[in-house]
Amino acid sequence: MLFERIVSEGLAHNSYLIGDNAEAVVIDPRRDVGIYVNKATLAGYRIKYILETHRNEDYLIGSPELAARTKAEIWHADTQFDYRYGQPVRDGQTWKVGRFQVEAIHSPGHTPGMMNYLVYDSQGHPWTVFTGDTLFAGDVGRVDLMGEDRLEEMAGLLYDSIFERLVPLGDEVSVCPAHGAGSMCGGGLTAQRVWTTIGIERKHNPRLQHTDRDGFIEASQMQERPPYFREMEARNMDRPHVLGALPYPTPLSPQDFADRAREGLILDMRMDIAFNGAHIPGALSIWPDGVASFAGWFVPHDRPLYLVLEGEDTDRLTRQLVRMGYDQLGGYLAGGMNAWHKAGKPTTSIQTITVQDVCATMSKGVQPWTLDVRREDELEEDGEIVGAHHIHITQLPQHLSEVPRDEPIRIFCGSGVRSTIAASLLERQGWGNLSVVLGGTAALNAISCPTRLMEPEPIGG
Repeated sequence: MLFERIVSEGLAHNSYLIGDNAEAVVIDPRRDVGIYVNKATLAGYRIKYILETHRNEDYLIGSPELAARTKAEIWHADTQFDYRYGQPVRDGQTWKVGRFQVEAIHSPGHTPGMMNYLVYDSQGHPWTVFTGDTLFAGDVGRVDLMGEDRLEEMAGLLYDSIFERLVPLGDEVSVCPAHGAGSMCGGGLTAQRVWTTIGIERKHNPRLQHTDRDGFIEASQMQERPPYFREMEARNMDRPHVLGALPYPTPLSPQDFADRAREGLILDMRMDIAFNGAHIPGALSIWPDGVASFAGWFVPHDRPLYLVLEGEDTDRLTRQLVRMGYDQLGGYLAGGMNAWHKAGKPTTSIQTITVQDVCATMSKGVQPWTLDVRREDELEEDGEIVGAHHIHITQLPQHLSEVPRDEPIRIFCGSGVRSTIAASLLERQGWGNLSVVLGGTAALNAISCPTRLMEPEPIGG
């Protein structure tokens, strides 16, 4: 038999390739589909079916591309939406894959038409359920995507899907979700359980401890929604029917890069220390491991992107951008910042400050204007910074008016990487005299320095 979980790093997206007796099915394929074709071909399998659990909002689905290569049938969920490809799945529909049978289970909640897929083994016993964004290891799917006015309705549907359709399958049935820890499709996903079962989640998943429907609904909340989700939702119903080459940026000389980048956005994907030391004026900073989490908040889809990165990261980071629908990749700076410097091109920098300097100014009673871009839960867990103004990093563009332009700004986050995003956002809008605190609150809490307040003082976001 064939059983492969394909993990898309950054997005923490899981897709699956399973099969038996030379027949295979792919569940929720990502946009760059070569991995499914290669793995199936090398194992001697033919992909017959492509099953989607729901209309995805955090990445572009690869079903049409994969079908164009394999002639597989596409079956999509959320049939209430107007798809331009594939066929709609019916609750209870089945497919034969070798000796296995796959059954669709209507599991609304995350989306109105979510489908889970239960695989029966060769003896006809429930074996594995592919839960999409219904049930994760350590959490359940978010129920706020249809809007706050439908939050309780969707939470109730999710409760029914989990406790009436999934839990009765049996504790021994393994659970294969569409996301792992780090995904924006759930807040409490755990990295401790790579593989899980109905029984493990029933006993250890905090959300499944709310066994009464009202308590489950009450625990459901609205969550932050990256702007690019809307773009993905629309494009995932209108995917092209013909296979095309995936976009890839062209290497550009420093002069060509400077000329072309005037019409687009410079996205600098180096580490924060390198960006702060020297970067191209007007560049937006997102460190390599933060691209999947933060590009969707700050990078538009309607402008060409010009990339600055380290050479070994080009392929990996380009794939992440492409999976998120960033097709206008105008080019990348060949030779990186070293080539830019050697060509005599202009750069700018952002001041950095150590926590020792921060504490020294505190001890003297000096309090520069301090911006804290951490999340609310971080404030509760790690403590607040005396006198700081809290604006979560994702909300900063909507609260720029709250940041003064006529005095020095000191920026904190947990470690310094998000502070650098914030500094680059402010610098692009004309702010000067910015300082990023090296090590952030992790460093501040590692030394003897007052960092906490009795009551939070948020001013935005």
